[in-house]
Amino acid sequence: MAVHLALYKGHGQVGNVFIRWWTGSIYSHCELVVDGVCYSSSVMDKGVRSKPVGFGAGEIDLRSQHWDLVDLRWADANRVVEYFAASDDDRYGWPSLILSQFLNLNRPVRHAQFCSEWCANALGLPNAPSYSPATLGQLCAWLASGRLAISQ
Repeated sequence: MAVHLALYKGHGQVGNVFIRWWTGSIYSHCELVVDGVCYSSSVMDKGVRSKPVGFGAGEIDLRSQHWDLVDLRWADANRVVEYFAASDDDRYGWPSLILSQFLNLNRPVRHAQFCSEWCANALGLPNAPSYSPATLGQLCAWLASGRLAISQ
């Protein structure tokens, strides 16, 4: 199963506008996509949730005018799905978002995650609260490029 990072660049709501302004990025939200299902933590859904990819009610339309996709060939799809099962009851991470993104303390809050924190945790990346959608997208694009060789 393939894993993709979906980065939201659509207009969205006031919170999306604020996140784009705060981070200086075109991205305000992110999802991990595995086998036609989006996984993330969402303010609108009050926490960790999954939604199918599609065009109907309750589905996420990943058309390119609203989303950019990064192919994560290095990511483990089973890990993402297992992490979702383990964190499905987590609420949205307002405390972690404030501590990590606004106060730069990078402190996770148990059972509460914001979108890029959840995605980073599901991917097994270190210091998950430190990522915004933009910085997570940059890291994932860099990892996808294969530039991991250590120069000597």
